[in-house]
Amino acid sequence: MTLHRDDLRVRELGECRYDSPMAGLLTAKQTSPHYVAEGDRVLLEDTVSMLAEHDRPSVEAASFEAAGPRRRIYFRPEGVTAGIVTCGGLCPGLNNVIRGLVQELTVHYGVERILGFRNGLEGLTAARVDDTVELTLDDVRDIQNSGGTILGSSRGGHDPDEMVDSLVSRGVDMLFVVGGDGGMRAATCISTAIRARGLDIAVIGVPKTIDNDLPFTDQSFGFQSAFARATEFITAVAVEAAASRDGVGIVKLMGRHSGFIASYAALASSLADIVLIPEVPFALDGDDGLLAHVERHVRTAGHVVIVLAEGAGQDLLAEHPAAGSATDASGNVRLGDVAELLRERVGTHLTDAGLAPTIRYIDPSYAIRSVAANAYDSVYCLRLAHAAVHAAMAGRTEAAVARWRRRFVHVPLTLMTSRRNQVDPNGDMWLSVLEATCQPAGFGAAGAHPLHAGFC
Repeated sequence: MTLHRDDLRVRELGECRYDSPMAGLLTAKQTSPHYVAEGDRVLLEDTVSMLAEHDRPSVEAASFEAAGPRRRIYFRPEGVTAGIVTCGGLCPGLNNVIRGLVQELTVHYGVERILGFRNGLEGLTAARVDDTVELTLDDVRDIQNSGGTILGSSRGGHDPDEMVDSLVSRGVDMLFVVGGDGGMRAATCISTAIRARGLDIAVIGVPKTIDNDLPFTDQSFGFQSAFARATEFITAVAVEAAASRDGVGIVKLMGRHSGFIASYAALASSLADIVLIPEVPFALDGDDGLLAHVERHVRTAGHVVIVLAEGAGQDLLAEHPAAGSATDASGNVRLGDVAELLRERVGTHLTDAGLAPTIRYIDPSYAIRSVAANAYDSVYCLRLAHAAVHAAMAGRTEAAVARWRRRFVHVPLTLMTSRRNQVDPNGDMWLSVLEATCQPAGFGAAGAHPLHAGFC
């Protein structure tokens, strides 16, 4: 995707006419203020070779608007009503974001009315007017210590015009949408309906997905908590496999289209022998296939541990009627169960080869996504929440807050759903996985990896 500076421009509701109430905090001791200058931008690309390809000075290169507090803001804080909604599947850190939004709006901007919409976007429909709750500092105190979301969540879209009617009837001036790709698409549709009516409502997205598959962000919040938790299950299945003759341990982790959790958890645990992700196809049969590699590893090391992303190997399930035959409420194609296929085929292959396999299998998906955020994600979520409030108060809209090149930035909502972030099979991170596991670069496709000489 080739992007230009105008593609990254964030829409503004109008001129910022009010002094920020954060002035006292940001100009303490009359030293350099921490306000973000209006012209402060963060380059999309960060290497000399990438910039040289565009043959233009850096000031004209594609860049994001820096996030953070402005000297002057668009909304008069005392009259603001803010709304918060959490969408899609659960993710570590949702409560942290809610708490951060309420705290920043209340304490530093003096906003007196904050509404929470329960049960996701469903709470924004006319039929669910009772799903609106007022949020205060007392309501969000200590919620960061719990997993899930105090507002509840749901999947599925609803009529944008009906949701805008709901915002208008409640007098909402700014809406914070915390969600994944479906949530960001919904926020875009709501923004489009708002603009068509000429309304003065800001919509800011706080993107989340434990799959880490949203683009234009260094890392999605909740991802670190998720793969840290996943390592515990890899350790458990590795212990079980090692304790059994011809043991086989299989852990299926979340990752419909992107194998980041599987890859990072495998690297963190250092116990995985094979990592299978959606971005790298593999074959089961043949001398270079997965089954033959599993057999060789069991004969050599006594057991094998396989870490599997849920979306890996879907092409192997083409003949299974359950694979890709339906979609969920968010429009995602329902995946076939490749773990069940592996359990069956690995067990049969090893038995036919004269071994006596004991297979241990764990699918900890719900146990991973429902945990509270770890220390890293707790900080990250709080800073994203702060950035989201600063953006809305400054009249930015149709934008998401994200971290890019270690800086917090504003990203147009349409870009957040323009493509999918995936593991690069030719990148250094996947190379680290191959180095750590000593598995071939491709089972039945690319042959053995040059570094592959025995088993790790």
